[in-house]
Amino acid sequence: MAPTDRFVSENTFFVRYAETDAMGIVHHSVYIVYFEEARSHYSREMGAPYADFESSGYWLTVAEVQARFIVPTRYGQQIAARCWIDDLKNRTITFGYEIVDAASRQVCVTGRSHHVCINHAGQVCRVPDEWAAAMRKGLPG
Repeated sequence: MAPTDRFVSENTFFVRYAETDAMGIVHHSVYIVYFEEARSHYSREMGAPYADFESSGYWLTVAEVQARFIVPTRYGQQIAARCWIDDLKNRTITFGYEIVDAASRQVCVTGRSHHVCINHAGQVCRVPDEWAAAMRKGLPG
């Protein structure tokens, strides 16, 4: 369940036909793409687009992704991707996610992703202060 003590972004869209499998449901791998879009939407909402983060010389490399599939989603269904920050440290950030049916609000998938900040030379480094400050705006107190 999405937390109530911090900012949770929400981005609504329709499931595309190409995202479904032979059973007519969204393929499990697609939810990782939905998580990625939810992260990008979150950072834009915080006033610190991830595209700007990358162009300033950094990446958030994915160290771990978890997904729990509760209810399948299907082509044409309107869904919402929710995202929030679970944890923000000097060199790492963990995001939480929910994919929900936009009409019923039924939670379909939950997830988390853990990221490590690296520079474009591939070295682990601190999350830049300006970007971290923008992300902290979404955290409690």
